[in-house]
Amino acid sequence: MKPFQRNRKLRSVSSRPPLWVWPTVGGAVALAAAILLEQFRPRRGTGPANLWPGGHESASSMLQVVTTSAVTVATLSLSVTVVTLQLASQQFSPRLLRRYAHDPVLKAVLTVLLTTLVFALATLSFMRSGEALPVVSLFLASVLGVASLAAVLGFLNHIIRRLRVDSMMLDTHKETSDAIRRRHPARDDPSSRPPDAPVPRPEPERGAVVRARRSGFLRLTDDRALVACARRGDIFVRIDVRPGDLIVAGNPIAVVWARDPADGVPDPGADGTAEEIEEALKTGFERTPDQDVAFGFRQLEDIAVKAMSPGINDPVTACTAVGHMADLLVRLAGRRLGDIPHEDEDGTVRAVVPDRDLRYYLDLACGQLRRYSSGEPTVLAALLRMLRDLAATVHEKGGEGEVAEVRRAAELVMDAMDSSVGPADAAQVHDLHGRVLAALEGRLLDAYTDRSGETRSV
Repeated sequence: MKPFQRNRKLRSVSSRPPLWVWPTVGGAVALAAAILLEQFRPRRGTGPANLWPGGHESASSMLQVVTTSAVTVATLSLSVTVVTLQLASQQFSPRLLRRYAHDPVLKAVLTVLLTTLVFALATLSFMRSGEALPVVSLFLASVLGVASLAAVLGFLNHIIRRLRVDSMMLDTHKETSDAIRRRHPARDDPSSRPPDAPVPRPEPERGAVVRARRSGFLRLTDDRALVACARRGDIFVRIDVRPGDLIVAGNPIAVVWARDPADGVPDPGADGTAEEIEEALKTGFERTPDQDVAFGFRQLEDIAVKAMSPGINDPVTACTAVGHMADLLVRLAGRRLGDIPHEDEDGTVRAVVPDRDLRYYLDLACGQLRRYSSGEPTVLAALLRMLRDLAATVHEKGGEGEVAEVRRAAELVMDAMDSSVGPADAAQVHDLHGRVLAALEGRLLDAYTDRSGETRSV
């Protein structure tokens, strides 16, 4: 029997090294290199001595310039980063700031700058009049000075590109697409559970509830650890929380059943099962995109809602965010949603991890935006275009339940339209609603054919 769900290596954004690690490593390496190279002082007239043609005074001046420049440029880089964080938080979404803390370009630039600073300072401290110059160290310090300037120029170009809202939405789109691929197997994936495979549902009264001992957002579910725990105790575990859920200490997070009903109700607190289950649920003070597909939708929805605020009033950006969510919803429609069973090596289902359904994602993508944009037909039309694209996929790959959810979401968008919308604009919204229904019925030409692309463009 093939396993219902592949056991993938558990990875987390939070496991990446923090911002200060690589700069610190670079500084330590620079100090060690300066100490070693300081001993290499060739005499005048030899080949290596030509690496630095000047004397002590010019060498000291160069090292002082490199040191001062490294400090100045590091300050500039940090200032630009702080301004970037403020703009991203105010203009787009505070949930986008997490990405900058793990930005590899920022880490690389700070590493180069700190390496240059430490190496130049250490070399300067070794300068002694009357002795031969450490020419290799001087040459390397000058190279690091040029590298620092190049790094800052590259960083400024990088941060300008990252500040564009289109870049932020694209990064979020890619993260969410990766999470969808990792979390939800394709409907036709032979290694995943068959669509009609039964999921064990023991009697609730025979299960023991496991309660959380700490609070936080659920970031990751370690499926391997859950299966190992259940196999060791010969039990069945059903998790009641999903990645992205806020867990408060004392809340129920799982239910445990004995596989043999004759064993009665298990006591997960007596044999350490409750602690093992909680250890398999990785929590933190903020959400991460590793297994939390809904977090990507939340960030895109935040950008769209912020764009529709009275202080910004940018419906085009809101429509662009809706376009990204449309692609993600179409990807989800081709994959399996809902409960994810996990088997052990013998093919016995040991744990079931729940996940979100299509209605949740539709409410997340449409809910706030349709309320904030009730008087803006451009954004309402964008939501219906998104639902039309989803409807075309659901008609082909989905079932009656998915079709009903898309129809429900389209009706909610129509109900949200304000009475102040003019007749011509309202007619456009009604037309797109009809196209959603046509796509659900498989009439794609009726759903997509228009006069001049007005039902596809903003």
